Amino acid sequence: MNLGIKLLVAEDDPNLGAILKAYLTQKGYTVYLVTDGQQALETYHQGGIDACVLDIMMPIKDGFTVAKEIRRIDKQIPLLFLTARNLEADKLKGFEIGADDYLTKPFSMEELLARINAVIRRSFDENKPENNIFTIGKFTFDYNHQILSIDGEERRLTSKESELLRLFCINFNQLVERTSTLQKIWKDDSYFAARSMDVYITRIRRYLRPDPSVQIINVHGVGFKLTQKAD
Repeated sequence: MNLGIKLLVAEDDPNLGAILKAYLTQKGYTVYLVTDGQQALETYHQGGIDACVLDIMMPIKDGFTVAKEIRRIDKQIPLLFLTARNLEADKLKGFEIGADDYLTKPFSMEELLARINAVIRRSFDENKPENNIFTIGKFTFDYNHQILSIDGEERRLTSKESELLRLFCINFNQLVERTSTLQKIWKDDSYFAARSMDVYITRIRRYLRPDPSVQIINVHGVGFKLTQKAD
């Protein structure tokens, strides 16, 4: 299933790094293991990487810095953070940068594998319905290619941004409940997942600003609604 998928794994603990590489290689991934942020960027720039697993606390450049530099180039590649710190501020910062998922140490190899599989499946699933191009006011949203465009300007979205916007488009002018959205996209309806979703919705609203007629409205305590004002 994972044959040919190339993972960049950046982990400064040599013992954990060796375990991660051995386990993920056994599961069919091709793993490029590095021990600091500079090596991570150099390996990424060599090309061919399909997803990144980044430790946050690394020498030379930390995981946040690495992720920011990668996101400037590629809005689509799946990014998963690893950290020994269970701080909500760190998690929110990671998602604001554009992470697809976040795992706190210690974790089981099975959970890590499930998270990696999930973010890659969301990003690379080729079995999406063909009719995934939506018109939102002056915008065109191509879900399959994760591109939001207006007046010739294109913005490449992350996997979660695309999943959220597609859900809103499918339910245009209808209520999208918070709980069902969390369960559908995050597979989790915890407080942290809800905060993470709010971060993503704020970003999507910012992307939609060039057309003031398009809005994502809060339905207090219930959910959201994508609408367009009449001319």
